[in-house]
Amino acid sequence: MERLDVAEGSKVELDKVLFIGGNGDSLIGNPIIKDAKVIATSLGETKGDKVIVFKYKSKVRYHKKTGHRQTYTTLAINEIITPGE
Repeated sequence: MERLDVAEGSKVELDKVLFIGGNGDSLIGNPIIKDAKVIATSLGETKGDKVIVFKYKSKVRYHKKTGHRQTYTTLAINEIITPGE
């Protein structure tokens, strides 16, 4: 998940659930599932793979190389609360 402003080891409640599936049955939101929640624990932040951006124009000797690494928050899912619970 993209970077969240939470401390490592703290609990996070995600309330915008789009899809719940498993064990042969599934719930699909339109666009989200009402009253569904996901409880997760933050495991810290990591950086993703480097994306290289290379700009080049022929015949004018212009080139520019830059890179970017996105910061992500790693989550461990503890509980998925469906609307009926």
